[in-house]
Amino acid sequence: MKIAIFGGSFDPPHAGHQKIVEEILNSLQIEKLFIVPAYLNPFKTQTSAPSKLRLKWLKKLFTCKTIEVLDFEVNSRVSSATIVTIEYLKTLYNIEKIYLIVGADNLEFLKTWHRYEELEKMVEFVVASRDKIALPEELKKLSINVKISSSKLRSNMNTTFIPNEIKEDIEEFYKGNHEK
Repeated sequence: MKIAIFGGSFDPPHAGHQKIVEEILNSLQIEKLFIVPAYLNPFKTQTSAPSKLRLKWLKKLFTCKTIEVLDFEVNSRVSSATIVTIEYLKTLYNIEKIYLIVGADNLEFLKTWHRYEELEKMVEFVVASRDKIALPEELKKLSINVKISSSKLRSNMNTTFIPNEIKEDIEEFYKGNHEK
């Protein structure tokens, strides 16, 4: 089985995430795409929206049968390393190829990921371009350039880039005492 894994905080999910998913499905020959919301990104100290809510938003947004929004990291209730999620998936599926989708903004930190050397042998990294960041030639790239960031959306609560399927839920969540 050939799979792709697209993990992240998705805090909140936005049109850029949708474009990445569309490009993954159109350009990689896979049988399954796993979208994996982190309980807590190992490089962050907190999230704005609770993990269960981010999971709910993603499940509402991505309903295609080729896509599975995986609740493994959210249900673990701890910050989880990508390699642990991959090991979990390998216990469930006969996986022959794994594409790991990473944003260009994460490239400089890849070597600091938990058990990076093992991870590098298990997956083929595929980069989603972002903000015109220069990418190494040897890496497979998605032919998109995402210019949207969840943190920027939270800071100015511009819902223009929030998909209609979840826009009302996200607007409701960020009202009141949450980040604006």
